Amino acid sequence: MEKLEEIMDWGGSKKDITFLVISGVFLINSLFHLVPLPFDGAWVAILLCGIPIILEAVIGLVTEFDIKADVLVSIALIASVIIGEHFAAGEIAFIMQLGALLEDLTVEKARAGIEKLVHLTPRTGRRLVSNKEEIIPAEQIKAGDILRVLPGETIPVDGVILTGQTSMNQAVMTGESMPVDKKEGDEVLSGSVNQFGSFDMKAIKVGEDSSIQRMIRLVQSADAGKAKIVGIADRWATWIVITAVLSAALTWFLTGEILRAVTILVVFCPCALVLATPTAIMAAIGNATKHGFLVREGDALERLAAVKKVTFDKTGTLTYGTPGVSKVSSFLTELTKEEVFEMAAGAEARSEHPLGKAIALSYRETTKKEVPDGEEFIMLPGRGVKARVKGKEVMAGSPELLLTKDISLLPQQMEEGEEYRKTGCTVVYVSVDERAAGFVALSDTMREEATMVVSKVKEAGITPVLLTGDHRNGARQIGEQLGIGEVHASCLPEDKMSFIESWQKEKEYVCMIGDGVNDAPALKKAYVGIAMGGIGSDIAVDAADITLVSDEIKELPHLFQMSKKMMKTIKYNLAFSMILNFIAIVLAMTGVLNPVLGALVHNAGSILVIINSAFLLTWREKK
Repeated sequence: MEKLEEIMDWGGSKKDITFLVISGVFLINSLFHLVPLPFDGAWVAILLCGIPIILEAVIGLVTEFDIKADVLVSIALIASVIIGEHFAAGEIAFIMQLGALLEDLTVEKARAGIEKLVHLTPRTGRRLVSNKEEIIPAEQIKAGDILRVLPGETIPVDGVILTGQTSMNQAVMTGESMPVDKKEGDEVLSGSVNQFGSFDMKAIKVGEDSSIQRMIRLVQSADAGKAKIVGIADRWATWIVITAVLSAALTWFLTGEILRAVTILVVFCPCALVLATPTAIMAAIGNATKHGFLVREGDALERLAAVKKVTFDKTGTLTYGTPGVSKVSSFLTELTKEEVFEMAAGAEARSEHPLGKAIALSYRETTKKEVPDGEEFIMLPGRGVKARVKGKEVMAGSPELLLTKDISLLPQQMEEGEEYRKTGCTVVYVSVDERAAGFVALSDTMREEATMVVSKVKEAGITPVLLTGDHRNGARQIGEQLGIGEVHASCLPEDKMSFIESWQKEKEYVCMIGDGVNDAPALKKAYVGIAMGGIGSDIAVDAADITLVSDEIKELPHLFQMSKKMMKTIKYNLAFSMILNFIAIVLAMTGVLNPVLGALVHNAGSILVIINSAFLLTWREKK
């Protein structure tokens, strides 16, 4: 099997590059007669580069009657060989294969994102039968089965909690950065990770109906409607072929000189036209790489230039995806805010919960002090923690946790916490010695450059949109803070994909920017998908056309502007190559150019196109 893979790999670009190098050496020798050979060196280029072109043209014509640029190239090749202009034939074949290789080097590569997504699906589940656990394959779980989920396990199917409390990491499905507390009666989604408490659940949606399986199907089908851009030369090939053949035939008929007719076929060959797009794309990809982007699809930048909307995921894209303390409040006159913060951090010091870790870390970073050790630590899944800090009994968690000790919150205290909850914060209430002491509010941390990025996107004439799995209040606040007018919250993967599909049906091409597994279907469906490479999931990265390796979103405006600059370069290349071809055709008709001179003229045109494209390597928008 490994041998077969090696042969297939050799049959690809390595072989093409080798053939091009050999052909180039023999062509130079044919032109300048550097080393005496018993045959014309151009024959090497004709055989190595020309034969594949002729075969592809014939197969396309016979099987699908598909007229592409290689049809005209084949005609010119054969005509040149017939009249003995071997160098012209070899040069044409060499340039055309060079253009084809450049395109091959920029096309989409095989990806294994679907396989990685499938691996997220649990293979087994714990079914309860007569109060006994039995581990069965996930595909055998039926609706109505009672399942037990232990800490650290991934939920195999969608369902409802019957008994127990826990905290759930739902990032796979919703992208939410904060863990979600779950209790009896709450729904749970397959693919979510049970972080702490054990619970029993009733299976509701199983097999192909479960959330994780639906997302797999979405990713598999998402790019079915994504149109691939066809090369300009192939798009116009039919007209180029007809015009070239008619012009050559007419010239031969009027002048009686077959040399002029063959010269017309040679100069009509769209070498510069073929090179116009791939050279610009490769140079632009080189530029993008310098700015931290990995471009996975050859035509991704070409598509990016046509984008009218940019949809941002919130968590991990516009924010860092990690919670931090944004507010501390004290309810007691004898306790300062810093002391409430200290008590909460001490109680959470031994916690494995992401929010607990965030409180302890934020205390350490903001006060530059060590977190006091919490003794007699007890964790209550789905509610919070209890510990003894500096000799005082401290609890940190939900209002329900405080009620276990008959500690009730006053209406004004609940209202104050609710104000922060409305803005998308998670509020952790703190009690000290069985008295409500205050609360700590945590929120995702906004990236410093996010406002600038959104502003630059607007300046480029592109509409920013926020698509997030977070709750409405938090999403709306982020939108207002960044100046994003269109906000869609509580989005599941299929919701994001549906929004993008509806916009693109209206010819509003969309660029999706995200980082999570839940963004993968939308990244695939979008006209262009950009994934955050540093903190993004492998599946999101594999689903995207472009990866921002450094996670420096400040580079996004440059990418959008550079894609537009690339398209201008392509248009200039096309205009130049067509003007040059027109002039060469007139000169060929009048007998000024012979096939060899004609080949050299459009070879010079190809070189100028490559040079013009090369300027994109170092391009940066002037400030």
